[in-house]
Amino acid sequence: MIAEAILKIKPDAQVTIDGNDIDTCEIIWHDSNPKNITKEQIKVAINELSNAETQKIADKASANAKLRELGLTDDEIEAFKSWAVF
Repeated sequence: MIAEAILKIKPDAQVTIDGNDIDTCEIIWHDSNPKNITKEQIKVAINELSNAETQKIADKASANAKLRELGLTDDEIEAFKSWAVF
């Protein structure tokens, strides 16, 4: 998630990350760090990505529940998802 957060801030960043914890990892900037991205900024981006993923999961569950309320079976919902383009 650290790499994704850095790319959210700077899409063309070239980095190597040693570790999984933002507080203790080492970030090696291969393209320098022209924006002077801090670990605090990365933490904010990680939180935003996490919130977006949580919202996506909640939206999917809500959509499935609404389709069930309309009387669709789980098989029908899956069939719908297989051809629907969103």
